[in-house]
Amino acid sequence: MTNNSITKRVTMKKVAVFGNAGGGKSTLSKRLSEITGLPLYILDKIQYQSGGAEVPYEEYKHTHEKILATDRWIIDGFGCRETLWLRLNEADSLVFVDLPLYVHFWWVTKRLISGSFIPPEGWPENSPILKSSINSYRALWLCHKYLTSRYREYVDRAQNTKSVYHIRSTEEIAQFLESVLQMTDD
Repeated sequence: MTNNSITKRVTMKKVAVFGNAGGGKSTLSKRLSEITGLPLYILDKIQYQSGGAEVPYEEYKHTHEKILATDRWIIDGFGCRETLWLRLNEADSLVFVDLPLYVHFWWVTKRLISGSFIPPEGWPENSPILKSSINSYRALWLCHKYLTSRYREYVDRAQNTKSVYHIRSTEEIAQFLESVLQMTDD
């Protein structure tokens, strides 16, 4: 996990949590919000209505802009390419969940199975589990093919100006949250 100095971590106010589907971003974001007290905005809940219908693009974009204009937030998810890069540029802290592709696939599969019994973390109410999971499998390949390398390049360049947490394993998720918890206890 790539970490900047503790001084920079203390100033964590605008946090973008991003990465491929099924990486545990929503669970991580929820816990990070609990630890830091920063308000959490889950893009899937902003971009999709209860039942899975997509919110009109201009409405989603307007809501996203209003969040970015505030001085404290954690934003979890992808949204769309246009808002993604705006968000990453505006954030002072980047949490890039970059697990091995097979882990993302396994966690999407686990979410599909468990989602039949318990709604997935961070999803709008009454989301169609099967349809959404199929979309997640498709997104896995597309993100891996077109975005993951761009994400890696972006976080490498951003390390000079932002706090960057490049999480590459499930163990690093727990280590990251523990380091933030310790930081708030000091």
